[in-house]
Amino acid sequence: MDLFQTKSGLSSSFTKSSVTDDSISLQMETGFRCSVSPVPLQLFDEKYDGVRRLENGDRKNRIEDDEEIRIWGRSMCVKRQRDPIPGLSLCKRFAPDPSLDQRRAAVRSWGNQRLEEADPELSEIMNKERQRQYLGIELIASENFVCRSVLEALGSHLTNKYSEGMPGARYYTGNHYIDQIETLCQERALAAFNLDSEKWGVNVQPYSCTSANFAVYTGLLLPGDRIMGLDSPSGGHMSHGCYMPSGKKVSAASIFFDSFPYKVNLQTGFIDYNKLEEKALDYRPKILICGGSSYPREWDYARFRQIADRCGAVLMCDMAHISGLVAAKHVHPCPLQECASPFDFCDIVTSTTHKSLRGPRGGIIFYRKGSKSRKQGMCLSNGYCTDPLDFEEKINFAVYASLQGGPHNNHIAALAIALKQVATPEFKAYMQQVKKNAQALASALLRKKCKLVTGGTDNHLLLWDLTTLGLTGKCYEKVCEMCHITLNKTAIFGDNGAISPGGVRIGTPAMTSRGCLESDFETIADFLYTAAEITSSVQRDHGKFQKEFLKGLHNNKDVIDLRIRVEAFSAQFAMPGFDS
Repeated sequence: MDLFQTKSGLSSSFTKSSVTDDSISLQMETGFRCSVSPVPLQLFDEKYDGVRRLENGDRKNRIEDDEEIRIWGRSMCVKRQRDPIPGLSLCKRFAPDPSLDQRRAAVRSWGNQRLEEADPELSEIMNKERQRQYLGIELIASENFVCRSVLEALGSHLTNKYSEGMPGARYYTGNHYIDQIETLCQERALAAFNLDSEKWGVNVQPYSCTSANFAVYTGLLLPGDRIMGLDSPSGGHMSHGCYMPSGKKVSAASIFFDSFPYKVNLQTGFIDYNKLEEKALDYRPKILICGGSSYPREWDYARFRQIADRCGAVLMCDMAHISGLVAAKHVHPCPLQECASPFDFCDIVTSTTHKSLRGPRGGIIFYRKGSKSRKQGMCLSNGYCTDPLDFEEKINFAVYASLQGGPHNNHIAALAIALKQVATPEFKAYMQQVKKNAQALASALLRKKCKLVTGGTDNHLLLWDLTTLGLTGKCYEKVCEMCHITLNKTAIFGDNGAISPGGVRIGTPAMTSRGCLESDFETIADFLYTAAEITSSVQRDHGKFQKEFLKGLHNNKDVIDLRIRVEAFSAQFAMPGFDS
């Protein structure tokens, strides 16, 4: 007999000798007795349906009616009996569902429908946009036309894969080939700008340049730390910090960090480097930013480097607009000598990938690696100084997981294609033509007595000051749009750009991608000047207020005539990536 002590202090015993083939007796010293009827040991089939099978094929209920367990005089059932469904044989239970093939066919049909079949409404709208691009003159400086191979990658199966993390360190499995694609894109990015992988690293995952810029701030700064970039009316970008005249913070860069702008000279339109240095030494930014979205002249990176060193700032360049020109400088043989490279002086360089680079829409971050080669350091709010060795880990972690989720693998593959093209002599010739076309357009407008900010251009864009004609950028932009010319209004330094921008920004990359040369841009200059004359006429008759001004454009004969001329001109040039 084995004894054990219960928690209640009762002593219980099991009488081994009471176990026989016929019954099992449990005697407890409390005076209660439990008897269990015998249940033979059974091995069940994999699919058990509530019955026991014997070798002779007979079937017997697993729990017989006379099999029971009695506890303290009460009958207990240890398993609910299952009665077989009358008339249902085992074969019928496992027979295949006749509707399975139909359901598979339905899913297959839904998954393989072409766009025009799956969504005719959206397909029609997309076709209209395609026609608009083909028949219009695209002069927005931040837009371009990609090649067919880039379009194919963007619409590929790569969009199906989730790949949070960096190559070799993903959150999800199944990323072997995705890792190869991203690594190839990184290698081509460094090669496109002739960068040593021992000295420079690159992150190709940002969704845009604004995201890339904010990732740099997030990785290197603490909330409230100081940044300094070009004022938006002077040609800077909102992601470098932006306030409304009322003091309202517009961009996240100004909401989460303390931003302070430097400006261009009000008489010349060029950056005033002396004033910039004076402000930087007083303000002491943690990051000093060069680069902008509407500045038509070259940047003096060497001077920026001197200023950054004096105020102890990291020097960051946002080359979103001029990255194609910078890349062309490094294409051999005979690099473009007119365009300086920010990589010679800056610690961090960001860019979009869809403007002059002619890639998919996205962003990219380059950062220095290796030991610190200069005396400058950036003391953060926590009291220690960052040197370039810290950039890689901090920036990569800021991109993922601080700000973004999984990268867009279709975009990264498309960017790899574009970067391969960037490193060719053909791309260099393309960028040279972009600059020639910008200079030809500027010269043609100057001959018509139009006023250009800084008097011309050193890159792919120019700024036309419309205030001398008594026009606003908003009204002129609308006239051009109705004539199938797309450009964008922009603030001109010194005007109240937040309320009524006084100029327009004009770029040449997109129409150069369609094959336009210098003579074609002289024709475009004629169209632009005619649009200005129409704007002046309508504004004189109907005023500057948008509602009345738009009434004057409705069924306007001059607008219709100019639109016909623009469409006839544009139809001469092929559209990259479109079927011939």
